Amino acid sequence: MLFVDIVEYSKKSVTEQLSLKQRFNAMLVDALKHVAVGDRIVLDTGDGAAVSFLGNPEDSLFAAMRLRDALQAEEPAPLLGRIGLNLGPVRLIKDINGQLNIIGDGINVAQRVMSFAEPGYILVSRSYYEVLARLSDDYERLFQYGGTHTDKHVREHSVYAIGPSSPATERTEAGAGADAGGAPPLAVPVAGGRSRWNNKRVAGVAVAVAVVLAGGALALRLGGGKETTQAPVSIEAQPAAAKEAAPGPAKAAADAAPPPAAARPSVAKITVTLAIAPWGEVYVDGQVHGVSPPLKVFSVPAGKHTIEIRNTTFPAHVIHIDGKAGEKVRVEHKF
Repeated sequence: MLFVDIVEYSKKSVTEQLSLKQRFNAMLVDALKHVAVGDRIVLDTGDGAAVSFLGNPEDSLFAAMRLRDALQAEEPAPLLGRIGLNLGPVRLIKDINGQLNIIGDGINVAQRVMSFAEPGYILVSRSYYEVLARLSDDYERLFQYGGTHTDKHVREHSVYAIGPSSPATERTEAGAGADAGGAPPLAVPVAGGRSRWNNKRVAGVAVAVAVVLAGGALALRLGGGKETTQAPVSIEAQPAAAKEAAPGPAKAAADAAPPPAAARPSVAKITVTLAIAPWGEVYVDGQVHGVSPPLKVFSVPAGKHTIEIRNTTFPAHVIHIDGKAGEKVRVEHKF
């Protein structure tokens, strides 16, 4: 969910408001040109806009960065705006005029997060950061922790700032590699604070990954790193080397050395596939296992396990499995 407003819009005259809104709308349309019409819902909020992204979570990141860069590049003076991004549950309803409207914690938190930002900057919520950071290490380096802030309802929000880009990256249809050059900013701009970004710039990221939030699929590798297997040492080579170096007792010692331990047998596992809408945090036996989407498939050792799917304030979905080696289990739930 993206929420943006024009700073001090209400203080302008009607003529100035009309001019500002026309310029803003043109920039917003351009920022969203790479997002399919069916993957977004745009609401006019008067002094800005709210955009719900139904597909790839990266779409909102690139759109926000393009919009921010466009606002700052305005001549002769930049158009001041602030942007908030959040990942959370929303519902589509029809308003009194029969038009689509968005309600829910997802849009509310996006607006709160935006209110903490200084003009010209982007702040994101913790839930948004956690999903994007899991997609790529390059994405994780884009964010700078901005602390915890309390809104007017005495609700705390942990926020992260997105560094500047030159210019904002665009995803190509064929996909592109990530480039996270440059040092991260040393300070986070937050409304009411004294800090500002330094002049170091964080390069934009261009990684195209097929992810669908509401109805889609992206396989995200979770857990530690990839398991690596050390190349086995030749059993015959060691005695030969010992013979050349020191014949006699040395050879006898080499021959007496115990053979290398046999490789451990692979652990029998079961495969778990997920179909969660719109999203949920996945816990296995009480330990966090990731966020779905993008997490689609993972494996656990055969046996009994408890799988729990959480989504903010909604009741958790809990299932108990007792799988055998090679068995496949599918978990479906809609919050």
